[in-house]
Amino acid sequence: SRESWSLREGDLAKVRKRLERKALIIERVKGSEILFGIAPCAMALSQSRRDLFRLFLKQSSGSQRLVLSEGVPVHHVQRRELDALCSGRVHQGVCLEASPLHFKRLEEAEKPDVGDEEGPNRQLIWLVLEQIQDPMNLGAVLRSAYFLGVDRVVTTQRNSCPLTPTVSKASSGAMEVLDVYGTDDLQSFLKAKTAEGWEVVGTVSKPEEVENVPVISCSEFRWTKPVIIVIGSEGDGLSLETQLLCHRMLTVPPGRALHPGIESLNVSVASGILLHSICSQKRRHGD
Repeated sequence: SRESWSLREGDLAKVRKRLERKALIIERVKGSEILFGIAPCAMALSQSRRDLFRLFLKQSSGSQRLVLSEGVPVHHVQRRELDALCSGRVHQGVCLEASPLHFKRLEEAEKPDVGDEEGPNRQLIWLVLEQIQDPMNLGAVLRSAYFLGVDRVVTTQRNSCPLTPTVSKASSGAMEVLDVYGTDDLQSFLKAKTAEGWEVVGTVSKPEEVENVPVISCSEFRWTKPVIIVIGSEGDGLSLETQLLCHRMLTVPPGRALHPGIESLNVSVASGILLHSICSQKRRHGD
């Protein structure tokens, strides 16, 4: 009958929709990852640091801000396909399939000679991260480091967050521009830099927890030689072994008496305040 035929047509339509949904699964290049968001994708496209496989744009989206790289195939897809590609994160209508970024080895770094670089008009600042594990924190720290003029970022490789697409998004694409170096032996690295004439400065939220290392407010710090700022993990701060290699410890003084349990800043916020406090001296006395 006509009625049963229309029911069958309805069933066929449902099956077709189900098949279309299944077809949304996009085959990925082995070992690739999906960047998401306008800034990370635009920065990745403008640099030559990744292998770029495919750019996915939402149909009829206003993503014309992207400068398309030659040779990168562009696919115009539905929003739900983008949602599936980046597991529902905020993609702003853009995803990019690319090879991952990894920490660079310190051996690959150019080694500035402190004797040549240091002078009345030259200051160097490196940021060292010890076991930062949250990708949002790492991304925010990289964004601040890039914006404020940090010369190099070094992180411990063990128990640290890798350079994931979430980190790139949280950094607003700064991760795509800034080299991040990894080390397996932070203590040896800090000892070597001290021997080269650098000042190693740690950070702490509670000054009373530090022994045998002087603690000063970040506003009291004077930048007189190449400096390494060391930031500790979200929960535990700097390890004791690292603290003992610091010449001084910096703290951000609170603006009021604090309730127990709200006695410290988020690590990325503290990093931004500390870096600004020091880097602003570069602006005053810089080139």
